[in-house]
Amino acid sequence: MIRIVLPAHLRTLARLDGEVGLSVDGEVTQRSVLDALEARYPMLRGTIRDRSSQERRAFVRFFACEQDLSHEPPDAPLPAPVATGAEPFLIVGAMAGG
Repeated sequence: MIRIVLPAHLRTLARLDGEVGLSVDGEVTQRSVLDALEARYPMLRGTIRDRSSQERRAFVRFFACEQDLSHEPPDAPLPAPVATGAEPFLIVGAMAGG
């Protein structure tokens, strides 16, 4: 079971109270986790990654095990603690401005 933590506005959109627990078939990667998340919560399609290109949105970041994984290839395996459910995969809305 993969644990996913979403920012407040996406939890509201998906009508969730806490973190999400999902089963992912095959290798646990950013792509497989996001595919499973969007399949279960279709209202999130297009909010985390672009609908056509599947690229991460500019103001969305991915973290796991105290590492920024935002620029990792989408098909790179996520850290083992995320794959086993020991650590969550964090989707964070980036801050911008001055």
